[in-house]
Amino acid sequence: MKTSQLFQTALEPDDLHTFFHDVRQTSERLGQPLSDADATVQSMPDASPAKWHLAHTTWFFEAMVLKPFVPAYKTFDEDFNFLFNSYYESLGSRQPRPRRGMITRPALSHILDYRKHVDDALDALLRTSPGKHINELVELGCHHEQQHQELLLTDILHLFAQNPLRPAYRDPTPVTVDTADPPPLSFTDFDETIVEIGHGGVGFAYDSEGPRHRALIEPFRLANRLVTNAEWAAFVDDGGYKKSLLWLSEGWAKVQAEGWSHPLYWQECDGQNWTMTLRGFQPLDPAAPVTHISYFEADAFATWAGKRLPTEVEWEAAAQGIAIQGNFLDTHRLRPKPASPHVRGLQQMFGDVWEWTRSAFLPYPRFRAVEGAVGEYNGKFMSGQYVLRGGSCVTPPGHIRASYRNFFPGHARWQFSGLRLAEDA
Repeated sequence: MKTSQLFQTALEPDDLHTFFHDVRQTSERLGQPLSDADATVQSMPDASPAKWHLAHTTWFFEAMVLKPFVPAYKTFDEDFNFLFNSYYESLGSRQPRPRRGMITRPALSHILDYRKHVDDALDALLRTSPGKHINELVELGCHHEQQHQELLLTDILHLFAQNPLRPAYRDPTPVTVDTADPPPLSFTDFDETIVEIGHGGVGFAYDSEGPRHRALIEPFRLANRLVTNAEWAAFVDDGGYKKSLLWLSEGWAKVQAEGWSHPLYWQECDGQNWTMTLRGFQPLDPAAPVTHISYFEADAFATWAGKRLPTEVEWEAAAQGIAIQGNFLDTHRLRPKPASPHVRGLQQMFGDVWEWTRSAFLPYPRFRAVEGAVGEYNGKFMSGQYVLRGGSCVTPPGHIRASYRNFFPGHARWQFSGLRLAEDA
């Protein structure tokens, strides 16, 4: 199976060239506030150092495009294939993920030299009109790097949250806390129907977003907005983290083993809830969407509320036709934003926080992974993960669509993940 059958592009060569440079420059801008030490430390096995993100995304272009298709290309450093390969078994051995923080050398400045070396080579290649297959690999590399831009920020937030000084990644001026009440929780009805979901049109999509196929939906109702911090505080105050009957077995085991009693980063300070953000330690906004919760917490809250999480089919069916607008990385807010009290119907479907669904990350009907190393991108992770939809406040604009399937294990909390309630109609 050729790459073009699953990773398709509609970009013209000049547009791809511009997109490539925009993505690469954005990553470097995201790294600018960081010292070499900031960019080197790894706060937990699930996170990666910022320096590693900047190098790995560069390695992807080198390993997937330059080495296979440019005979005259000179590898920047042969050791980098071991240091910055992530999980591609077919491309050789690699530094174990939990030990990426041990890569104190090369320095951040040398990683930036590596990026320039690869950028220059890719720039020269793209000027030769290399053809559809290579263009598709380059576009895949750009979207892969946008994923890592979001991961770089979530991982830096987790790192800075471990620092007793609780430093700010960006301007620590407090973001205005909205004193207006969010719109009352209401539900939109959806009838039983057979819908088509998955990516089937023009434009880039990951292989796991297809093939487009039909799915039956039973009648259901979907909440007009995301669950707020104030609503989550009521769950906490009602003993939600102490009632085993609300929790899935694995989730309850996590609560017991890790002492969960509130979302990640929440802390009471002088009788008020505060939270760690990319702008430092700040007061919690009661009207903003709750974030940094696991699938197990989202599911327990839904049970407590007498509702459930939507399936990914329900979510995508509801999102089709809604404009992809919202609080993304380009707003520079770097925090979820309250829903508008003046909008009727569904809102916050895109941006703010990734929305947990109750769906396992599994292949769609007729899915087949791409042959070769690129096929290791998504297919090998279709086990033990749950699907999230919609993007977050640190998702790059243009990197989201109704068919986009993000996925994490049920215990993951450090991402900007929240929830929207659903119920049977």
